[in-house]
Amino acid sequence: MEQFYLSLLLMFVSFVCLSFFIIFYRHNAQFSVPNLPPGKMGFPVIGESMEFLSLGWKGHPEKFIYERMAKYSSEVFKTSIFGESTVMLCGATCNKFLFSNENKLVVSWWPDNVNKIFPSSSLTSSKVEAKKLRHMLPQFLSAQALQRYIGIMDTVAQKHFALEWENNTHVTVFPLAKRYTFWVACRLFVNYDDPIQVAKLAEPFNKIASGIMSLPIDLPGTPFNKAIKASKFITQKLLKIIKQRKVDLANGTSPTQDILSHMLLSCDENGEYMSEQFIADKILGLLIGGHDTASSACTFVVKYLAELPKNIYENVYQEQMAIAKSKAKGELLNWDDIQKMKYSWNVACEVLRLAPPLQGAFREAMNDFIFNGFSIPKGWKLYWSASSTHRNPECFPEPEKFDPSRFEGTGPAPYTFVPFGGGPRMCPGKEYARMEILVFMHNIVKRFKWETLIPNENIIIDPMPVPAKGLPIRLYPHQV
Repeated sequence: MEQFYLSLLLMFVSFVCLSFFIIFYRHNAQFSVPNLPPGKMGFPVIGESMEFLSLGWKGHPEKFIYERMAKYSSEVFKTSIFGESTVMLCGATCNKFLFSNENKLVVSWWPDNVNKIFPSSSLTSSKVEAKKLRHMLPQFLSAQALQRYIGIMDTVAQKHFALEWENNTHVTVFPLAKRYTFWVACRLFVNYDDPIQVAKLAEPFNKIASGIMSLPIDLPGTPFNKAIKASKFITQKLLKIIKQRKVDLANGTSPTQDILSHMLLSCDENGEYMSEQFIADKILGLLIGGHDTASSACTFVVKYLAELPKNIYENVYQEQMAIAKSKAKGELLNWDDIQKMKYSWNVACEVLRLAPPLQGAFREAMNDFIFNGFSIPKGWKLYWSASSTHRNPECFPEPEKFDPSRFEGTGPAPYTFVPFGGGPRMCPGKEYARMEILVFMHNIVKRFKWETLIPNENIIIDPMPVPAKGLPIRLYPHQV
């Protein structure tokens, strides 16, 4: 028995030594590659992760980028975040390079957190998964499909405002915006429409996004641990929905217009159907992507419309009321109405420029290559940042000024306005998000004016920008 425990101890010591060797090797491998970009790698393992994350928690993620741009290079510098050797690429030229070389020199990459939170994502490469999903999504995100969704979004919005906003003098915007966008996603993706059940399902979702961009410490109470538990809980709920949907499809009593039904009925080129676990994982990801970013955008639309000069709110109000007055009683918004909301969308775009829900994203070098005269080794991660152009005076003069006219005519220069990414990896739900935001703007503006209750409320990034107290406001209903 003693020999057994001794063997276990030796194995443990060997494992620890090997782990430290790998960590030391990865941290110092940079020195064996000539002509790397300038920059520093920080501490072993954690690198500069804490500073990268803490500046986001304080509401200033751009500081990490701009301080290093000033110190090392305005376009490219190296660092280490999330345990990975990383090159930060900054500016429109760099955005164009990354977006144009997708699946040529670089491929999409996410931190290992994603594999732990979404277990089936570790079974196949992200490239294979993305291909499967993007092959499936167009018929649900095409112009023809989106036109069908507008009425559903408007119906959900009207119910949401009747339940959560009307007859209240004060509300807190961010949690309500999340309920609206999550309800829309549940209705369109899995035909889930009971507000009470939707609210119960939404609670654990709040923990997942925070865990994706956190330190991968799987200990009780950490954001990462909470996200893993929330993912497992939601997956079990989704598996029950999937099993019931299978029964309904077999009996011919289920809608086939939502993504869930399509996933269950579709097979690949080999005639194989997707597993229930895989579908649950993908629906989970879609529900997160389908509501988190839009809820942040809707919240900041409310914040800016309250704090900006009155003429901006008035212009949005006049545009939306002209549409409202053109509708018959009970008539829902349609595609033509959305196309008339040009000024409102310019305002929303300026909100997305100043408070982009997507702060940036990772790529991975497929092979060694040279960029701007610097060596980028195979396997290194590359990160593009929205703030490197959105708040850059070379791209947007007076970048801190709120100016919707930036988006009139041809709009900003290519690769400078990137709230949805770009290239083959541009968010496939861009048009979906545009409609969801505009439907929200229409429904809130035609009902209320409002004022914020916390002047200059702090903003945190977790992992999207969020007012620290959720943006409490006082409502002033329009007199009918």
